[in-house]
Amino acid sequence: MANSLDTLWYTRCPVPTGLGIAIQQGWLEDAFKVQGTRVESILESNDFATRESHFSHKVRNSVRHGGNIPAISARALGRDTRLLGLSWADESQLILASPESGIESVRDLKGRRFGLPNWKHVEIDFTRAQALRGLENALSLEGLSVGDVELVDQDIESHYSDEPAANVAGTLAGRRGRNNNQEVVALLRGEVDAIFLKGAHGAQVAHQFGLTTVIDTGAHPEPLIRANNGTPRTLAVDGHLLDNHFDAAVTIVEQVLRAEAWAQDHPSEVRRYLARETNASEYWVSVAYGDDAQTRLRTDLAEQSLNALQDFTDFLHRWKFIPTSFDVRQWADARPLDAAQTSRIAV
Repeated sequence: MANSLDTLWYTRCPVPTGLGIAIQQGWLEDAFKVQGTRVESILESNDFATRESHFSHKVRNSVRHGGNIPAISARALGRDTRLLGLSWADESQLILASPESGIESVRDLKGRRFGLPNWKHVEIDFTRAQALRGLENALSLEGLSVGDVELVDQDIESHYSDEPAANVAGTLAGRRGRNNNQEVVALLRGEVDAIFLKGAHGAQVAHQFGLTTVIDTGAHPEPLIRANNGTPRTLAVDGHLLDNHFDAAVTIVEQVLRAEAWAQDHPSEVRRYLARETNASEYWVSVAYGDDAQTRLRTDLAEQSLNALQDFTDFLHRWKFIPTSFDVRQWADARPLDAAQTSRIAV
């Protein structure tokens, strides 16, 4: 067939997503095998430009489910992508301080040194953006602003996509090593007083080094305080896939919804899957995402998620991470989600 899809490229972040579970279960590959389509992993590619598409969304006929900053950045830079859905799984978002600093509350951050990662050669520094967002949101609760603390850059010369991810029994492990923890090293050396970490990794580091949790903005009742790179997460495809292979986009959403529906009744299995996704133990998955993590795996285009995504997009523009803001509702295309929900797979 002239319009058949030869290869679907996928990528997801090491966080809880329906796409991640659908991939681990083999459902995504099985669904496309029937259609004669190969399914390939972007992060495991041996080609740098292909791996970089996890952040830049340049590979044609690809889907990405994960942190929203790279997806927002690609759209702001003019790339033709479409937002198919949003998933909101709250996670730990920790402002951490060394016990020696004496910092115990957000108010204590005033005038102190805050360590920020600074990846100097990447298109979008999502680690810096999410740390700034966590800091700004935390400070706002006490009437403070980012200008009230001293920002200390932790310069990183390497690149996110330098090496392919290693796949060990379904767990994707990056090889950036120490660069992923530059601000942690600075905190332990006493070069900064506080840092931001999130998710299972953040919770584990805080425990491992006996750090003081100043605040967890991920547990705040106000959604816009919790809104960050992972809240909500974006399910996005390139425009070519949607325009030329609409059925493939519907199949993707169907498998995401299938995985999420299955997850609701399988909490212990979900914990194991998420441990594999995040490269952490089931204990830290529960600490970071809650004992009921499976109930938070839902992809839709809910108003709360769209409002939070718009607020966060405006934040990224205000801090000059992206060249322009845009209307996220115009970015969203609900047709594949509507079609998938209409033909919902019986689980």
